[in-house]
Amino acid sequence: MRRTARLLTATALTAAAAGLAVAPAYGGVAGTAARSGSLQVFPSTVVPGSQVTVNTADCGTTGTALGDAGAVGAGTFTLAPSTHQGEAIGQFKVPASAQPGTYEIVAKCAEGDRNVTGDLMVALSAAHEQVQPRGSMKTGVGGAFGTDPVQTTAGVAALAVAAAGGTWLLHRRARGDGI
Repeated sequence: MRRTARLLTATALTAAAAGLAVAPAYGGVAGTAARSGSLQVFPSTVVPGSQVTVNTADCGTTGTALGDAGAVGAGTFTLAPSTHQGEAIGQFKVPASAQPGTYEIVAKCAEGDRNVTGDLMVALSAAHEQVQPRGSMKTGVGGAFGTDPVQTTAGVAALAVAAAGGTWLLHRRARGDGI
């Protein structure tokens, strides 16, 4: 019993020590990593060729930043102070050649070492312009009303005969006729 407890304790302590030794490698040195914030993207889903507006309140009192929409192919743009105190706002145009997908838009604040990020989704068409499917699905399973009325009638007749036969057998069994 004691041997098992010692073995488990030693294993737990070894794992904890390994975790403490690895943690600084992933955590980085405090104060050297760039701080990050939030960049609001309006509209968040666009079609190629659309104008996009971005804003953030995370760039301090000057509220200026240099934006980068290179991921979607739009290049750099400037965020300048807006009428809302402490907010920076900027615009860029999504190229007509942009492919569908989700892209990260980044802005580097002029004040301090801060990066703000937001996501932009490029779709083939706007949600309100999408065509909704109509009609029935061609799944190969069939349906209650197929294209051939003779087959439909034969199927209904077969189900009626099976139901009548099942009812007759259950009735005989209940009477004790020896089924």
